[in-house]
Amino acid sequence: MGELSLATLVVIAVNVLVSFKGFSDQSFFNKYKFNIADIKGGSKFQIFTSGFLHVDTGHLFVNMLTLFFFANVLIYNLGSVAFIIIYLGSLLLGNLLSFFFHKNDYQYTAVGASGAVMGVLYSAILLQPDMTLGLFFVIPVPAYIFGIGYLLYTIYGMKRRTDNIGHDAHFGGATGGYLLTMLFAPWVFETHLLMVILLAIPIVILFFLQRTGYL
Repeated sequence: MGELSLATLVVIAVNVLVSFKGFSDQSFFNKYKFNIADIKGGSKFQIFTSGFLHVDTGHLFVNMLTLFFFANVLIYNLGSVAFIIIYLGSLLLGNLLSFFFHKNDYQYTAVGASGAVMGVLYSAILLQPDMTLGLFFVIPVPAYIFGIGYLLYTIYGMKRRTDNIGHDAHFGGATGGYLLTMLFAPWVFETHLLMVILLAIPIVILFFLQRTGYL
């Protein structure tokens, strides 16, 4: 963790360049952000492009810092190509889940790489569940406990819908990272089977709540 590979550098550079263009050009920002009304009107590219825009430098910094810390776990275990696929796949699944939950809210907009970054984080947890993460950068927490707890909190946030956090994209991104990691690394079923089962629990809960009308 914490080493800057070429693949990570490219992803960070694209996010920085696109985000700073959006900071200085409101028409560019509005054209490429996630906007339910625009997407339903034909601008489906926003499902992808919005993942490279950010609200401000703080939003961009937090996402890129998290990516910096965890990208190499994927690259070391799976390779750079798999890392890029998991990053982009998590971005798309996160935004598709947001579209699913907000498809009738024509005022809903969103930007950010959080879904993609959460996919990378959850992939890293599945590949190396013995990691210890720093909650609030201070409190040591086993990676798998953080993963399960965060997804459960995300479900709670999706239910309440009282803040400006894209919980749907976070959950979709994490799920994307989880599923794609199992596709690229089926050996986790043998080496980390308990983690595969534990991290699946929030996904099953979300599916059940959605099917029964609680979300």
